[in-house]
Amino acid sequence: MYWYKHIFIVLTLLLTWFLPAITASAPHVKANTQASVLNQKLDTLIKEEPLFYGAMVGISIRNQQTGELIYDHLGSMRLRPASNLKLLTAASALEVLGENHTFSTKLYVDGSIAKGKLNGNLILQGGGDPTLQQADLKEFAQIVKEKGIKRISGKVIGDDTRYDDIRYSIDMPWSDEEAYYGAEISALTVSPDNDYDAGTVVLEVKPAKKVGGKVSYTIKPENTYIKVVNEAVTSERDSKENLTFSREHSTNSIMISGQIPQGSTSEREWIAVSNASKFVVHLFVEELKKAGIKVDGGYGLGVTPSEASLINEHKSISLSELLLSFMKLSNNGHGEILMKEMGKVVKGTGSFEAGLAVMNEKLTPLGVDFSNQLIRDGSGISHVNLIQPNDLTELLFSIQSKSWFPSYFCSLPVAGEKEKLVGGTLRYRMKEEPLIGNVVAKTGTLTTVSSISGYVNTKTKGKLIFSILINNVMDEDKAKKVEDRIIAILANQ
Repeated sequence: MYWYKHIFIVLTLLLTWFLPAITASAPHVKANTQASVLNQKLDTLIKEEPLFYGAMVGISIRNQQTGELIYDHLGSMRLRPASNLKLLTAASALEVLGENHTFSTKLYVDGSIAKGKLNGNLILQGGGDPTLQQADLKEFAQIVKEKGIKRISGKVIGDDTRYDDIRYSIDMPWSDEEAYYGAEISALTVSPDNDYDAGTVVLEVKPAKKVGGKVSYTIKPENTYIKVVNEAVTSERDSKENLTFSREHSTNSIMISGQIPQGSTSEREWIAVSNASKFVVHLFVEELKKAGIKVDGGYGLGVTPSEASLINEHKSISLSELLLSFMKLSNNGHGEILMKEMGKVVKGTGSFEAGLAVMNEKLTPLGVDFSNQLIRDGSGISHVNLIQPNDLTELLFSIQSKSWFPSYFCSLPVAGEKEKLVGGTLRYRMKEEPLIGNVVAKTGTLTTVSSISGYVNTKTKGKLIFSILINNVMDEDKAKKVEDRIIAILANQ
């Protein structure tokens, strides 16, 4: 639905910016012919900005039509990209899987059906779909009911073996395991809403009517798999909200504590689920029960037997649509799933290692020199990832000739655009002229890291491609304001 809301904006940008460049194939030259004034302004800002004292700043700027490198400050320095690494993941996924790639979740029966009874197991086989929701499980339950099945003598089994059982990227801190951006990576997950944060639940908290009263909460998807310990209370109307949500390590016990002022609006928090695959099966069993289907053998995880019979299949939205939440909302889980999916499709193994090998093979011809980079995941959450800004701008130049480039460009956040799946992570930034609507770029943030890379339309110098990677900075929020100032210098050229 969001896809259609912003298609006009994206097509307008594409027609305005990129028609001349779609056919451009000239390699860049390492010369600066465009702007000594631009160089002076950027050099002065970098030298005089107090935030950059002790930090490392890599900036690479190219002409969007020719690929000419027109500004380079530590552009060949390997720096941590944070979520700017997603630029590589999205490009390789489109190149390997294609814009129309979908993920399938399949329902099998393993046994005979007689007199309303399945004499065997019911199997839900995951295909990596990060957009599967509780409503889809309800539809599966209805399919089972329509088959005349009222009772299952065996188990309900979840099969997540399309990918390996490594649930987290190699460098993700253990403290991030409860966070929505650190959710488990599995071939069988469920998302609570259309942001598609697979493997998470959403808790919504509302204050009580009386001061001192316990807050009320709801959880989505509704379930009994998660235990919620509610210790939060309602405070005075003019007090400060300080709610905290925490999940005990390796459990599904979530505690809500702190306070929320009387009369205030509700607060929402996304929390990652432990054993996300089993959570999906639990939800499915609950939907079967609601449909009047009894399960004798409980539920668990397993492998689909070769002799099992397929009775239904659910397909996800296309990759081009999925990229909206992946890139605009910077969804880490999607990056890791795409890595494993590429590995499965090309190498036959759904692992990080296989996916990284595929990325290397596909992006090397597009200007990414993997001998000079260190890539550890598909999301950028690793503090070990290292990329050169010049390689990022080279990639953003090279892919303009690809047939899938409009989908790629469409997935990038647009500065100052209020619609969530248009502006994305840039919807609250660069809201003034000449930046609003004229900057299309991917953002990134880690502790001590801020980054932004993409395209900007200037006043008189045409279109530029830029990459700004800031490392070892003490305040990432302030760093983003400096990024905006740098991009404003470009836009005003």
